Amino acid sequence: MNANTRFNGIDPRVMLSTLWIFVSVNYIFSDVLTTGLIAADAMPPGGVEMTQETALAGALLLEIPFAMIVLSRVLKFRANRWANIIAGATLAVVQISTLFIGTPELHYVFFSIIEIATDLFIVWYAWTWINPVGSPNVKNLTN
Repeated sequence: MNANTRFNGIDPRVMLSTLWIFVSVNYIFSDVLTTGLIAADAMPPGGVEMTQETALAGALLLEIPFAMIVLSRVLKFRANRWANIIAGATLAVVQISTLFIGTPELHYVFFSIIEIATDLFIVWYAWTWINPVGSPNVKNLTN
């Protein structure tokens, strides 16, 4: 079974875009809880100080899944597949590493498990995606 025939025939581009929407919402809500916009006494994992540089780094990381929502729908097969693999793997590694900084709060661990699982599922889904001959936005098998 490959990524073109699973999930009730959903177009892989639509599936990947939807997964990026799902993981983006989880990243946002986890960050909202963790940075104290809801829990006033909450600290980021490990008590990392929020400077302009750490805020920029967080913004850049969060921009990856936002960009992938669109890129998953518009990139041609080969670029799409590799962009999803690289973005998903990168975000999974980053999220796993944050769990080892200090003592993360339980809600952060909960969201992290969901985020890591989704990122790894995206990697697997993109990795097993086979380029269908004659599909829209695809020129040939080497594209």
